[in-house]
Amino acid sequence: VVGRRDDGYHLLDTLVAFAHRFETALDEVRAGRLVPDTEVLKLFFQGSDVLGDLVRESRDGQDHDATRYAPVLADLDGLVGADGGDSPEEAIDFQPMTLALDLELPGEQADLPAFDLSGLDLAALGGAEAQDAAGGARYRIRFRPDPLLYANGNEPLFLLRALRDLGPVRVRCLDDDLPGLDMLDPEHSQIGWEIELDSAEPKAAIAEAFDFVDGLCSLEIVEAETEAPEPAQELPDVAPAPADEPASQPAIPAPFATQVAAKSEAKPSPALSAAATPRATVRVDLERIDRLVNLVGEIVINQAMLTQSVDAAGLPPNSAVRTGLEEFLQLTRDIQESVMMIRAQPVKSLFQRMSRIVREASADIGKEVRFKVEGEHTEVDKTVIERLADPLTHMIRNAVDHGLETGDAREAAGKPRQGNVTLAAMHRSGRIVIEVGDDGAGIDRDKVLRKAVENGLVPADAQLSESEIDNLLFAPGLSTAAKISNLSGRGVGMDVVRSAIQSLGGRISITSERGRGSTFSISLPLTLAVLDGMVVRVAGETLVVPLNTILETLALTDRDIRALGPDTHVVNIRDRFVPLLDLGAELGYRDPLGSYSGGVVLLIGQEDGPAAAIAVDSIEDQRQVVIKGLQDSYGRVPGIAAATILGDGQIALILDPIDLVAMASGQTRHRGRPSAPSIQPEQAKGIQA
Repeated sequence: VVGRRDDGYHLLDTLVAFAHRFETALDEVRAGRLVPDTEVLKLFFQGSDVLGDLVRESRDGQDHDATRYAPVLADLDGLVGADGGDSPEEAIDFQPMTLALDLELPGEQADLPAFDLSGLDLAALGGAEAQDAAGGARYRIRFRPDPLLYANGNEPLFLLRALRDLGPVRVRCLDDDLPGLDMLDPEHSQIGWEIELDSAEPKAAIAEAFDFVDGLCSLEIVEAETEAPEPAQELPDVAPAPADEPASQPAIPAPFATQVAAKSEAKPSPALSAAATPRATVRVDLERIDRLVNLVGEIVINQAMLTQSVDAAGLPPNSAVRTGLEEFLQLTRDIQESVMMIRAQPVKSLFQRMSRIVREASADIGKEVRFKVEGEHTEVDKTVIERLADPLTHMIRNAVDHGLETGDAREAAGKPRQGNVTLAAMHRSGRIVIEVGDDGAGIDRDKVLRKAVENGLVPADAQLSESEIDNLLFAPGLSTAAKISNLSGRGVGMDVVRSAIQSLGGRISITSERGRGSTFSISLPLTLAVLDGMVVRVAGETLVVPLNTILETLALTDRDIRALGPDTHVVNIRDRFVPLLDLGAELGYRDPLGSYSGGVVLLIGQEDGPAAAIAVDSIEDQRQVVIKGLQDSYGRVPGIAAATILGDGQIALILDPIDLVAMASGQTRHRGRPSAPSIQPEQAKGIQA
């Protein structure tokens, strides 16, 4: 049924005409008569966008913009050298087939028609007789669509046919939940299918057939022992008729064949039912998951309170209370990890959206770009994924616009005309790292410094290191674009990206090599709810340092400490010097100490090695803490990631050590105080920046 407006305008005519001619062009590629080169693929992407717009406009009753779809339609016709041959007004030679289904209506009796099986090759159609030739394993699949699967335009028949391409299949319809006609709701999914598949393909290839309906159905795939097949219904292009029926009727098309054949089998075989018992799934509102996460956080806090109370009571280690408390601690951790797994999702959905960003950005500026994705199955907290979309979009556009040279410039530099942009995700040191890289010209640091001086961001006589110049790209208002475009030139972007990443408790860094490209690396916590931390005391204050940033703890001696300049010191750790930072002085709690000999330091590490040795007064404990954000109330506080509630009810700040190191003054003594032995100039070369 085609929707019409009151003025008689055929609402879907334009949509149908465009879809048919788009399909004709796609069929040319499938038939091998059209080579899908870069220009063809670009046109197909445009066609996909236009088709989506036409569907939306048809649904909402809006007029179609001919200036948008007509040029694309003309280009599609140019590919096939014709007008597509499919007009919605074209007469179709169609003879309906009468199909009687025995519904046993009162007072009536309808017989199922018979079909001619002469010349039908069951082996070629993937029947049970072809099982021996297929080899491999037997899979039992239970597939039951959700209502949204149909609402999104998916067709289960195509999924079943995709399985048939992997090997012989036997299909049984699950109609146990099918109500009577008087109770039937056409908006709900009432039936499912049970499938036996004999295939040499791995289980992952079987699951891949259902990728497009992930989350829209109940699906279970079980690899079973191969056994002699029992007679069951096939999924051929035409349906075989019962042997005792006359062979006088035409063959049933596959969609009807599957349903009719399935109804003829009253019950599944016991073996099939036992092996294909579905694993129940539940769709839960995200707010309920968030509430569960908050409750788990409260359990962690109460567990810490109990632990502190038991310690205060002085109970012996082998007492029943302490034993039960240790079991409660392990149970709490297991619950927390399970809840975090519920919230964890692959970054695949986010990464897939970036391919369109690359396509549109490259088309806008006329660059040839190849987009590569790595680690798209890496899992991270759903909240992190949602808040990463905007900063990642800007970074991808930045890589295409600023990072890659034009095709002519790349050829002049001896590079392929097509540039590469890579988006990768990985787990590293208890965090998720996302990298956006390109093989372009790299950062022109002289140009960046010149722009920064012009904008008054740094003095004209400033002597900056390469990393400091790179970090100027995050300064507000700085842009190196030659002219303003849709993608760049307004000086707004990378500063917002860094703010968004920092609001997630993350950090962003840059590595670049002139002529070889740049990589922007984002490091984020896996979750925004709970973390393992080390509780330390500094100047009477209790602080928490994330455990995954600590490489080791050390007790300092006089021979470990060396003076570097009038106000700073470094620590010799196995013949390697790292800066010494006084945490109390950096946070403004007190002045630098007179001596750090005998003190305790935390060796803070980055992905590429040690960053600094942070001096603290004492280490109190190592425990799991609940993260309480400060952004909404106080905005971003440099060096502070969040806060938490300890077992005694005290509020403690959670540090961001890497940010703290980056902004540290490094002052570890006052002028005039006796200095530790100085390091020699040749030793200073080994100090970590």
